[in-house]
Amino acid sequence: MVLGLSSPAHAQDDLLKELETQRPDSVRPARDITLATFKGTHIINSQSVETPGGGTLLFLIQHRFGTLNSGAYNFFGLDRAVLRLSFEYGLTDRLAVGLGRSSEEKTFDGFVKYRALRQSEGARAMPVSVTLLASSALTTLKFPAPERSMASRFTYTYQALIARKFSSSLSAQLMPTVIHRNFVDRRRDQNDVYAIGGAVRQKISKRLALTGDYYYLLPGATADTFRNAIGVGVDIETGGHVFQLHFTNAQGMIEKFFVPQTLGNFFDGDIYFGFNVSRAFTVKDRR
Repeated sequence: MVLGLSSPAHAQDDLLKELETQRPDSVRPARDITLATFKGTHIINSQSVETPGGGTLLFLIQHRFGTLNSGAYNFFGLDRAVLRLSFEYGLTDRLAVGLGRSSEEKTFDGFVKYRALRQSEGARAMPVSVTLLASSALTTLKFPAPERSMASRFTYTYQALIARKFSSSLSAQLMPTVIHRNFVDRRRDQNDVYAIGGAVRQKISKRLALTGDYYYLLPGATADTFRNAIGVGVDIETGGHVFQLHFTNAQGMIEKFFVPQTLGNFFDGDIYFGFNVSRAFTVKDRR
């Protein structure tokens, strides 16, 4: 889907073409911005390049059950679950802020997203979209004595989300990621963790699309101890809702958890079934 200049009436179109021929320096060709690279602000684990439009408030529910291989006693994971609730607000069409709370480690998180570049065609064409993400997470879990300081409870994430919509059906995203943890449990653990993420969305019908994302931990103590996060899923569009079903080896739903702390082996059945559902509300009309 592309947003460009509205098509005028046929006679006006002919006039504009004539003016373009006569005054080439005063008439610029249209710049078509590529829209809906992804259908939501999140893919599976990852955030996408998308932001809510200016004046739009997005309410997001993210839910993960336990692992499928936990057996019938735990109803194959359905008896265990973690939840994240969040609000995202578009200050402008390019700048958004968000605030969330996860049951995992009783964690509060906040973030800022800025759409630095937008894929476009025509004048000043841009081959990719680039969104910059900065987030922080604060765990409020009670720890055994000695009590941890407030500063030690913070984790920070920085990402460049680089995406391209190759066609109306296929989109892909690359995600260089840096995570800084103020506190680590062991001396050999890394305070700074580096990873490269990738995501893809393939539309299969008007309202259905297949999705996937993956994070590769760069070599180090964290990569030696933990696993790369992987997820596969499906997006379902239902009017004002985007309903996302997925399977992943990561239970935590913010970068602090799924990038440096994933323990599950996806191919051994350590798979968490979950879903994301979002609803958008217009808070401020666009003028």
